[in-house]
Amino acid sequence: MNAAPLPVPIDPDLSAERGANGQPDHVVSAVVPTRDRPIMVRRAIESILAQDHPGPIEVIVVFDGTEPDQSLVSTRPGRTVRVLGNARTPGLAGGRNTGILAARGNVIAFCDDDDHWLPGKLRAQLDALDDDPHAEFVTTAMTVDYDGRRTDRLAGCDQVSHQQLISSRMAMLHSSTFVVRRDALVDDIGLVDETLPRSMAEDWDLLLRAARRRPIVHVDRPLVDVTWGATSYFADQWQIRNEARLWLLEHHPEISRDERGAALHFSKLAFGHAALGQRREAMRWSARAFRRNPREPRTVLALLVATRLVRWEFVVRMLNTRGRGI
Repeated sequence: MNAAPLPVPIDPDLSAERGANGQPDHVVSAVVPTRDRPIMVRRAIESILAQDHPGPIEVIVVFDGTEPDQSLVSTRPGRTVRVLGNARTPGLAGGRNTGILAARGNVIAFCDDDDHWLPGKLRAQLDALDDDPHAEFVTTAMTVDYDGRRTDRLAGCDQVSHQQLISSRMAMLHSSTFVVRRDALVDDIGLVDETLPRSMAEDWDLLLRAARRRPIVHVDRPLVDVTWGATSYFADQWQIRNEARLWLLEHHPEISRDERGAALHFSKLAFGHAALGQRREAMRWSARAFRRNPREPRTVLALLVATRLVRWEFVVRMLNTRGRGI
């Protein structure tokens, strides 16, 4: 699934001009996977095209399971929009990889179709990328929009290590903030893993693999609006969530070796089983989480749902209102 592809040459129409320092500006390929969100995807595209990056930007819109909308195709000075059908595994991961492999830029960026970039986002990240010659992967903080309630999620740091990602999901490092050098992504980090159940948590898996090589450079400003709510993927697919978390434990065994990371992961599994009404499994994972870190609050939430003292919908709604997920 993740074999390295042949390099794709940069289109002459997208060739970077020389900047003030004599160096070529980056050519950015923004990959936008989409499915059945015609209004939102147009907002996402416009937010990318409106960035003040002086170099070329191409937007690659990848339609998953639906016919590509050719009306989105456009060309303007320094800006292009292309549309493709997902040519790989159906789902978010395959859609992202279809766009990555078709990209003609030296920098890859992600934007989900229900999110949008804020002004200055791309320039801030490319400046951070250029400031560190060893940097490969740059993220920003985000603003969560949940049914009109907006919450900024900051990381409180300008670099994120592999250990930080093991101990905490670092959810503010959202996929719609990702900017990464194409050669590092394709040749070293590897493409988005298409074997994850329903592409669930593919962004965290990618972050873990990237941070294992080098720390993630982080711009701790909320420069992406992330939409949560009824339109979000995996809103109530607890079985898929559980399968994905088991996949992550198998493919990233260091999570289980970390006290905080293990408790966090086990408590999420406990909550997922509780939401499915699987009380025995919920209690088992809760016990495992408590043994690793008695202070993990999600364990208590899982037990409350498992014993039917509260409904899982209430817990998720309260957490989402604060810009946080389970």
